[in-house]
Amino acid sequence: MALLIALEIILTRFLSIETPTLRIGFGFLPVAIMAILYGPWWTGAAGVVGDLVGMMLFPKAAFFPGFTLTAFLTGMIYGLFLYKKPITWKRTFVAVSSVNVICSLCLDTLWLSMMYRDSFLVLLPMRLVKAAIMIPVATVLIYLVWTRAISKAVPALR
Repeated sequence: MALLIALEIILTRFLSIETPTLRIGFGFLPVAIMAILYGPWWTGAAGVVGDLVGMMLFPKAAFFPGFTLTAFLTGMIYGLFLYKKPITWKRTFVAVSSVNVICSLCLDTLWLSMMYRDSFLVLLPMRLVKAAIMIPVATVLIYLVWTRAISKAVPALR
């Protein structure tokens, strides 16, 4: 789990495209893998650890606890949909869509509007475009990485 947390920090903090109000990256992938392997509670806790460690070691902006809550909920949602369940296209799509709508579009936009004192509705259009792009990308990547790589590499995980 520590390896996946470290991978999430690297993918989120270093290998993503970032503006003050938008981040496009692949940090969702290790979180989804943790959710499949360890379930909602452990993945939620790992999301908190990853957010706090990433913020302490590589700060990009002021700390805001709302984003830590979002990291916890992201792990929980992925875990609720993917833990001990068959990983199908539909299940993966619903999990990714739920995370994007609840966490990214609603909560993160709310936190950003509170931090920067911008209107929620001003931030929302750009974040809707990001969600429209990232939902299919994340769905395909999570499904393919799990079914083609990880579950085949470790047969006990099937």
